[in-house]
Amino acid sequence: MNWKIIAKSLGHKDMRTRILVVVGILLVYRILAHVPVPLGNAQTLHQVLQNLFNSSSTPQFLSLFNVFSGGALANFSIMIAGLGPYINASIIMQMLTKAVPQLEALHKEGEFGQKKINQYTRMLTFPLAVIQSIGSIYLIRQAAQSIGGVGDITAHASIMQWVMMVAALTGGSMLLMWLGELVTEQSIGNGISLIITVGIVSRLPANIFSLVSSAVKKGDHWKVLGHTLPIDTNGFIVAVIILAVILLITWLVVMLNEAARNLTVNYAKRVQGNRTYGGITTILPVKMITAGVIPIIFAVAFLSVPSFAGQLLSGSHNVHWARIGSDMVTWFQTPSATTFAAEGLKAYIYPVTYFLLVFVFTFFYTSITFNPKEIAENLHKQGGFIEGVRGGEQTEKYLGKIVNRLTLFGAISLGLLAILPVVAQVFITTSITVGGTSVLILVSVALQTLRAVESRALMVTYDQYSQPDFFYDSDIPGLGAEAQRSLKFGPRLLRRMRGSGKTPKK
Repeated sequence: MNWKIIAKSLGHKDMRTRILVVVGILLVYRILAHVPVPLGNAQTLHQVLQNLFNSSSTPQFLSLFNVFSGGALANFSIMIAGLGPYINASIIMQMLTKAVPQLEALHKEGEFGQKKINQYTRMLTFPLAVIQSIGSIYLIRQAAQSIGGVGDITAHASIMQWVMMVAALTGGSMLLMWLGELVTEQSIGNGISLIITVGIVSRLPANIFSLVSSAVKKGDHWKVLGHTLPIDTNGFIVAVIILAVILLITWLVVMLNEAARNLTVNYAKRVQGNRTYGGITTILPVKMITAGVIPIIFAVAFLSVPSFAGQLLSGSHNVHWARIGSDMVTWFQTPSATTFAAEGLKAYIYPVTYFLLVFVFTFFYTSITFNPKEIAENLHKQGGFIEGVRGGEQTEKYLGKIVNRLTLFGAISLGLLAILPVVAQVFITTSITVGGTSVLILVSVALQTLRAVESRALMVTYDQYSQPDFFYDSDIPGLGAEAQRSLKFGPRLLRRMRGSGKTPKK
């Protein structure tokens, strides 16, 4: 990472404007996350939900949903649906692109086809947002009823109030999708990933406070340098272990994101007219995890569906459906040490499903973003070939084999890192909800954003190399401050040219 170029780019108005626009959009998102849904006494409902999420018996699915919505669920905000409908619409469209020949042909048309597919994705997001908005209201109602003394919060809601609530949640989801695309247009990061990351970061202070609170206990005392500190020995050890594991996971994620197989590509020399083309050697990097953080986001979105449906079915008056809903909630929530001891093999349904979803989505998204056949065809058209491999079909098979091997290891690594916090619940009692997933998303999005910022910084600072005073003569009077800031080897080159008698004519 070239920090000097990034720092230099901040001196350009365009770069500063883009960064300020992104920061402003993310700030707007955080403000909207605290705008309540118009339903009854919003202050009372907010207090009820805060008590629910501060309780030790809070369902793990609700905690997960609350973290990814940036606290919008606990605030009963218009951003409850969040980016879930857009993510689900993207998944559906990507699957249809592989299954429907018309969409596959449209995908191959380049920028025009991609714009059409993006438009179809936005159109599909709307009905999904309506469905998820209605389900979110029922989910909040079930959560509020789980607290003693709180009845049905929608019991006295009229038809118009229901329409207003659904419209507010749907509008919030569509607005968030638009804000994410505005961030992406600034070319300094993926807007959808950044919004999800900001939602996670907004919950980090509460998680840190919970971790620190577990290490502090009034009954126990440590004497450090003559001072008495109320520190619980067991809680302190657990907190240190969790911090050490987080640092280790962060290092592993960085290594996995940066790991790549470099393939040597040679371009044949060819002559056209009086010019010679080719005859060069380049590197084709094949990343171990081409999909990045997308498999984690897809897996979490899909994994939330069974528990979400179970929450809705558990409130049914039909005993059979209510029992099925209760079982779905139990099976698809993050298990604890007590759950592993009491439920037996049923407690492993969640981590096993989570691992398989991450594994499958890693291969699925890699197959979309990295097409060996298309790369082999492009290399053949440009006269390039991988060293030691024939062009055409042999190159396609070779690339497919390399990508499958790398993706296999990457998918297993991502899956193990994702379920690591779940497995850790067997040994510790401190809640570390979505800790591994949060670290994966934070690190991956941070690396992706830094690369985008560096790329934009290179584009912004590139203009200075085409200025007329790039090579200037210090002996020529009248040069301004701009020339003095040019590269220093300009005068040296001119002096050498004068010494050799090759001074350019004025």
